[in-house]
Amino acid sequence: MKSNNSIYFLFLLISIGFSIQLNGYAAELSFWDSLPIPEVNKSTNYLFPVKPGQRNLLSGNFSEIRPNHFHSGIDVKIGGVDGEPILSIADGYVYRIKISSYGYGNVIYIKHHNGQSSVYAHLRNLSPKIMDFMRKEMYFAEKNELEVFPDPEFLPIKRGEILGNGGNTGSSGGPHLHFEIRDSLDRAIDPFIFDFKEVVDKTPPILYKIALKPLDTDSRVNGKFQRQEFKGVIEGGRYILPDLIKISGRVGVEVHAVDKMDGVNNVFGIPIYELLDGEKPLYRINVDHVDFNKGRFLLTHTHQNRFIRLYQYPNNPMQLYEPDSISAGAVTAKVGERKKLQVNMKDFFGNTRVVTMLVEGEESPIHLGSTMNKANQSTSVTYDRNIMLIQTDYSEWGTLAKVFVKSLEMEIPPAYSVDGRRTYLWDMKYGVPDSVDLCTEIIKPEAIFRIPFGEEITFVNKDAEIRFSENTLLDELFLRLEKRMSNGKAALKINAPNEYLQSNMEVLMRDPGIQGDKKYMHVYQQAENGRKSFIGGEWESEDIRFKTRNFGTFVIDEDRNPPTIVPIRINSSGLRFVIKDDKSGIKEFEAFVDGKWVLMRYEHKQNVIWSEKIDKQPFKGDVLLNVRDMAGNERSYTTTIK
Repeated sequence: MKSNNSIYFLFLLISIGFSIQLNGYAAELSFWDSLPIPEVNKSTNYLFPVKPGQRNLLSGNFSEIRPNHFHSGIDVKIGGVDGEPILSIADGYVYRIKISSYGYGNVIYIKHHNGQSSVYAHLRNLSPKIMDFMRKEMYFAEKNELEVFPDPEFLPIKRGEILGNGGNTGSSGGPHLHFEIRDSLDRAIDPFIFDFKEVVDKTPPILYKIALKPLDTDSRVNGKFQRQEFKGVIEGGRYILPDLIKISGRVGVEVHAVDKMDGVNNVFGIPIYELLDGEKPLYRINVDHVDFNKGRFLLTHTHQNRFIRLYQYPNNPMQLYEPDSISAGAVTAKVGERKKLQVNMKDFFGNTRVVTMLVEGEESPIHLGSTMNKANQSTSVTYDRNIMLIQTDYSEWGTLAKVFVKSLEMEIPPAYSVDGRRTYLWDMKYGVPDSVDLCTEIIKPEAIFRIPFGEEITFVNKDAEIRFSENTLLDELFLRLEKRMSNGKAALKINAPNEYLQSNMEVLMRDPGIQGDKKYMHVYQQAENGRKSFIGGEWESEDIRFKTRNFGTFVIDEDRNPPTIVPIRINSSGLRFVIKDDKSGIKEFEAFVDGKWVLMRYEHKQNVIWSEKIDKQPFKGDVLLNVRDMAGNERSYTTTIK
């Protein structure tokens, strides 16, 4: 009987609409609010790592969307300057240390007795005992950047012990502490689960835009197979979309929004999104952990790193969704049926904003606007996963397009027309077309081959050989490949920069047209503005092989200029230089005094390197500094300290 009462109570919560007052504005209590909340183990009693017991401000939160990844911790402000003492949150031992010019910069990892670990990144410096240990390891390895994994007994740590000072090392954009807590499986979890009181927030999220996206070839938004964005207006503490939106087929909702926090102007991520059809829950996202092995799937969790998809994206394995079935989150409506959709946006502290919109089901229209097209526009071909969308002008010679796939020929009518301009939709799962006859012209699509998700496969043609491992893709891929010649050199375009990979693909660019010495010739990725980023590669006779985790345009370019070295201070107490490279970038450097290797620290944002001694002995004798760039060019600087 107790079980039956629980079921009845749960049904009652789903069936009845609740209204509560949150921070001065109204929001409905959703189905998920009625579910039990897991009890947080407060016995951990973690100490906040910056000024514990005092009010702290953040510049970044857990679950925030960063370029190509979730932010896996919180960024604690340290007053805009280096030097704030950083404390260990609990007893434990240092199990990992890394000194690096990029990424987390100077970072310490501590294992605690409960199996969890904490991470402290972008430190200006490490505590004397930790840095002494690390300096000895670096001198032993003769490495200016090093990662080590000490045994537990080497560096025990007490709760509240100073680990170092906050800074701006690595890829940081300003002085702060990047702080993480990880579970026993090394997954990052939201630090605020542990009930830190040092951060206070009563500010709700802010909506920028809502987007609706057709999910199938027979889906439409306002009559079109086109992702469409809408702005909301705020009324009575909630957002509404003022216009009725017509839909047909399965449609997905996407949200571009940010959270705000008290006392700062920064914008933050929103960990919880809920999508409801009236009172019926459709989909929920709760970013309560980050699995680093699956982190790149953020790129399919979002649309272009901004809009959060409130529907299940194919092949996304992240365990952040309820429910996680393939149809989860898809919105449908019968012809003439109106539905009120609601999106709840919640931050960790419970501050909530609600967005509502009205959708109405309709038959997919065949013609929108005039049936005649007066404009003279070129044919366009775009791709949305497996769907090839062709838009072309009005034809007097018929409207049936012929799709040629190998030896097969198929006729398809326009999906619809807008002011006479025809739109055709072709699902490439039925075959990648060799060509399409549009009555007015014959086009040859860029897509040439389907690469299945999760399989190891190699594509080969006269222009390139591309190897995909089973972990290369985030989703199935329809390969588009174009080789162009510019000034006698090849440019290889592979899909588009706003498409993404999980890990490297290996590319062999065939005969890019390079004559003579190839020693200084390498692959660069060229952006639309012409800027080039070094990739590298190895020559195999007239071909070059390289690896990349990005799509885009790849070119061969030459770099014969060595780095520059400008001495700032050279004396018995230390060495300091500015080093720069104008094209491929700095790869490595080595310094010697009196024939002995010297540790040189590097801050790439200021292009500065400086020495750190292992003892207090003054420098004396010949000084040699070698600096190499990514293309293999080297410059040396010599002098003598007397």
